Amino acid sequence: MSSPLSLAAVGNASDKPTVVALHGAGGGSHHWRHLVQKLGRRCSVVAPDLNGAARAGRWSGGHRFTASGEAAVTVGIIDASATPVHLVGHCHGGGVALRVARERPGRIASLALYEPTALHVLKTMGPQGRTALGQVKAVANGIDQAMANGTCRGAAKKLVDYLNGEGAWEAMRRDVQADLVRYMPKASLDLHAMIAEPTPLAAYARFNFPILLLAGEHACDSSQMIVRQLARAMKQASSQTVYGAGHMGPLSHSDLVSTLIAQHIVRSEPRLASEHDLANGLSSAA
Repeated sequence: MSSPLSLAAVGNASDKPTVVALHGAGGGSHHWRHLVQKLGRRCSVVAPDLNGAARAGRWSGGHRFTASGEAAVTVGIIDASATPVHLVGHCHGGGVALRVARERPGRIASLALYEPTALHVLKTMGPQGRTALGQVKAVANGIDQAMANGTCRGAAKKLVDYLNGEGAWEAMRRDVQADLVRYMPKASLDLHAMIAEPTPLAAYARFNFPILLLAGEHACDSSQMIVRQLARAMKQASSQTVYGAGHMGPLSHSDLVSTLIAQHIVRSEPRLASEHDLANGLSSAA
């Protein structure tokens, strides 16, 4: 088999369960390398680069950008799999994963999301949700304005500090900052697409597979609200706080987050959920 981070892993003859992991805004398939290490012997892990990632290139702009359009590649991966797929997503990748699960609910073995930017969910949360959505829209409009002025770095700082708290941008490594600056044209599309996503909350209530929802202890208000609302709507969902982490928990706390997700997948997969597998490095997230 090719590298677990390669799309070439799809359609192989392996009888291992398939895991599809979708990265967050400004990231890439390499963000899931710790999850690959946790599951590589048990599962075939496929981590495609979404539009805007370095190896995927810029979005073509040939049509209106939507979450459904972004989900098309992952839907194709699922359609090519002989068995139901375990789906994982972070940030924008989590929002895309929700759209994928809606389009192929009978082909999902489990779902694990870390702070998905399912911004449309805020519309279902009354005055508090409308206030939070207004704050997100202000950030999105600020990013649009910064982009129009040619200040991608200012746009990236605005998004990072909103999601992670004031000062988060300055604390980032310069190479990570550079990745986010390059990603900013796509980030604007992501935000507007997730706000406009038409999936009703009732659609998530019909998901009939195990779901894990994760949020960092220091998650921004909108992220925490989205996770809480999804947890209430999804009948098979469990939620957990990752203490010490913020929105970038899959990177800053990669070992812990990957362990939690791996545990969830192992417990959700009949071929893996044995005492031997749970004891073999996945029995504790400590």
